[in-house]
Amino acid sequence: MLKALFLMMLALVLVKSQDTEETITYTQCTDGYEWDPVRQQCKDIDECDIVPDACKGGMKCVNHYGGYLCLPKTAQIIVNNEQPQLETSAAESSSGTTTGSVAASSVAASGVLPGGGFIASAAAVAGPEVQTGRNNFVFRRNPADPQRIPSNPSHRIQCAAGYEQSEHNVCQDIDECTSGTHNCRADQVCINLRGSFTCQCLPGYQKRGEQCVDINECDASNQCAQQCYNILGSFICQCNQGYELSSDRLNCEDIDECRTSSYLCQYQCVNEPGKFSCMCPQGYQLVRSRTCQDINECETTNECREDEMCWNYHGGFRCYPRNPCQDPYILTSENRCVCPGSNAMCRELPQSIVYKYMSIRSDRSVPSDIFQIQATTIYANTINTFRIKSGNENGEFYLRQTSPVSAMLVLVKSLSGPREYIVDLEMLTVNSIGTFRTSSVLRLTIIVGPFSF
Repeated sequence: MLKALFLMMLALVLVKSQDTEETITYTQCTDGYEWDPVRQQCKDIDECDIVPDACKGGMKCVNHYGGYLCLPKTAQIIVNNEQPQLETSAAESSSGTTTGSVAASSVAASGVLPGGGFIASAAAVAGPEVQTGRNNFVFRRNPADPQRIPSNPSHRIQCAAGYEQSEHNVCQDIDECTSGTHNCRADQVCINLRGSFTCQCLPGYQKRGEQCVDINECDASNQCAQQCYNILGSFICQCNQGYELSSDRLNCEDIDECRTSSYLCQYQCVNEPGKFSCMCPQGYQLVRSRTCQDINECETTNECREDEMCWNYHGGFRCYPRNPCQDPYILTSENRCVCPGSNAMCRELPQSIVYKYMSIRSDRSVPSDIFQIQATTIYANTINTFRIKSGNENGEFYLRQTSPVSAMLVLVKSLSGPREYIVDLEMLTVNSIGTFRTSSVLRLTIIVGPFSF
């Protein structure tokens, strides 16, 4: 009689469940539970099965809602009838025996599982049908629990906020960032989360309220070795003059300006941290930071004696005798020696010798006019001719007559110094009938400096 009555009540429940649309609510399961996609509910994890040697010292493992207990082997477990029951497999339920006092009650519709999970909404089942599994837990099978995924496409399930029903009737996460249903600002990046989303600022920005503001990195964490410039969303490093950014774009390396160009200094470039300087050789001084200028030692300090004359040249000086005349010549004016006509020794010698000095730079371009010779006394009805009498054995010079009374000494080969040349330039004078003949010599001392400046 009781069995017949139970079957009738079960039939009524099944008919009512077909007429009522089932709803399933899904949330993220708490620790100790896992989601059952078939039954659309959170189910307890049996740690006693999956945890090796869960209990030590001869204790027995007893699975519990959201965890497990380690109890003596003789312990009996009584489940309070106010708590919902768990179900076991058909093999476990076939025993139909209990080892302790048990009581059972129906599971309330949309009941909450321990740990905050949810089960499917279903009608309550009344009746004494109870089963016990191992560890003396009392459980009841809920006839309304789904055993498989409903095949009816019109079957609707109720998903939590941030989830939607899939084609397989499973609640799946909504990607608000892809679907465009987020409310992130244009200067923010949407990051999808399970059941929700978040808005983050771009790199180099930080969130202040609802807005993303630029971080002033140069003040907050200046990593630049020398200069830091803040830009929107980031920063850049720059170096002081004379330095350049290294490969890490943070540190600065010295620029060797002397290697970048050979025209920075007239003589020698010296690299220094962040800069360079120019040096000049002995006998020169630095002007305008890069140019070398000859020092006139004759105007400053020199070692010439009283009877000597100081002659300055590019890069140095020389001391020459104030009276260069040698017998039978006598000094008549500065640097001019005359051989008297009354002296018999003067008949075969030039009438006068004039001493001149000049300085030229090393490696001077050629051809180049360097010195002009000109007659100081002009006689009527005479002809003047000019020649290089001595000092031109290697053909470095050429004397070009420019007028009846003058000529130009031309440098035709480039000269390197330091070196001294003594060149005798002769002017021969004869009258038109050939009865008068005389000559004069200009002894030119040419000093070639050691440098081209």
